[in-house]
Amino acid sequence: MASARYVTLQVVLLVAVALAAAPWLVLSDPTPLQDFCVADLKAATALDGFPCKPAATVVDDDFFSAAIISAGNTSNPFGVNSTRATVAAFPGLNTLGLSITRTDLAPGGLNPPHSHPRASELVLVLKGEVMVGFTSGLNRLYSKVVKENELFVVPRGLQHFQLNVGTGDAVFMAMFDAQSPGVVTPTFSLFATKPAVPMEVLAKTFLMGEDEVDVIKSRFAGF
Repeated sequence: MASARYVTLQVVLLVAVALAAAPWLVLSDPTPLQDFCVADLKAATALDGFPCKPAATVVDDDFFSAAIISAGNTSNPFGVNSTRATVAAFPGLNTLGLSITRTDLAPGGLNPPHSHPRASELVLVLKGEVMVGFTSGLNRLYSKVVKENELFVVPRGLQHFQLNVGTGDAVFMAMFDAQSPGVVTPTFSLFATKPAVPMEVLAKTFLMGEDEVDVIKSRFAGF
């Protein structure tokens, strides 16, 4: 009987130790294989990402970027301009799993609905008031007017938008957990593709006539 109790106590202790260790096992990142892997943008992409520059050729400026200092030109139909500091513009981000984008919005400007297939997005408003919203798979809209120094997070892959609802210009930073988050904008993907999406597909999808589809496509001809 005492032996059985001893075995039970051992099992309980082992489970307790395993549970105590589990958070560390689950939450910690894998140990990096090297200190850094600055992207060699001139090399052909092997699989995902870019190969590393030889360490001997890495310089201080590989870890620095001024890509998002200046405001973007918002004189377009949407009143928006996004300036990206992804790995393609900032080689030091390679393999680090992060990037950032500056978005400028004119009064009433809209960053049209889009998604990032490879990253979640954390929005930090620096100037103005921006309505940020995303839709879930249950056709539910989650949105909030975000003001200066406030945050809003958009889960990975979901359609979302940013609309300037203030009286002046607005600026926000979008931070991503990917060096190249990608972007898919449905309006462009449907109405500005080459070759074009079949007319029957567009007409049936949006429950409209072909002449109405032609009008919409003409408005995206310059994009």
